[in-house]
Amino acid sequence: MTKVIVDPSCGNSPKAAFVRDFNIAFGTANTDFLVQHVANDIIWTIYGDKVIEGKEAFKKTVEEMKDYVAEEIEIASIVTHGKAAASNGEMLMKDGSRYAYCDMYEFVSPGKHIIRTLKSYVIKAF
Repeated sequence: MTKVIVDPSCGNSPKAAFVRDFNIAFGTANTDFLVQHVANDIIWTIYGDKVIEGKEAFKKTVEEMKDYVAEEIEIASIVTHGKAAASNGEMLMKDGSRYAYCDMYEFVSPGKHIIRTLKSYVIKAF
């Protein structure tokens, strides 16, 4: 079972709580939740790696990640404003490797929990 550590301020609004849950879904390979909350025309840029365009390509990519469930997820901060949000933290994988991340989100509108663009910065941490 994945250990989840979340700064208490990361759920101080409905949008922040959603971003928290979306990050946890990534770390626990909850692909159904992830796919359910992206737009049909999603563009996911993983800097230094690839760009995923469209819901079907997004689904294929996250399903390929199912074998990489995190041992521990730490969500350090979440910031939201209008139809934008950002989160950062670290994930400790079962093989002992640790990754630091920052994700930038753009939603289809301020009141919706459907992501139109996702920009991910991921580095291997020490």
